Amino acid sequence: MEQTPRVTLTAVPPASSEGGTGLGVAPLEASSATTFATMFKALGDPVRLRLLSMIASAPGGEICVCDLSSAFHLTGPTISHHLRILREAGLVDSDRRGTWVYYRAVPATLILLAGLLHTA
Repeated sequence: MEQTPRVTLTAVPPASSEGGTGLGVAPLEASSATTFATMFKALGDPVRLRLLSMIASAPGGEICVCDLSSAFHLTGPTISHHLRILREAGLVDSDRRGTWVYYRAVPATLILLAGLLHTA
C-alpha cells in the first residue's frame, strides 16, 4: 500500500515570554506558513470540516468510515478523497481493521492549530 505524504509538525509558532503562542507573538517562518496553510486548506472545504468534526467528536475517539459515509450524499470514492486530504494534512490518522477503516483525530495537530489562532 502506497504511503501518502504527511505534513510535519515541527513548525510550531514561538512562545512569548508570557507563555503565549500564536500569530500575534512573532511572524511565521516560511516553512511554518506552508505547514499551517496545508492544514487550513484541508479544512476549507465544508465536507472535510464536517468529517473532522464527526471524527473528533466520535465516542471512544474514533469512527468507522462506514459511519462517516452514511452521513453524506456522496459516493464512497469522494468520501475517501476527502479523508485522504485530511490524513495528508496531518489532521486525522487511520487504521484498517478487516474491510473497514477507522479514523481518529490527531490531537497534537489540533492543538497546534488552536495555538496558532490563540490571541492573548
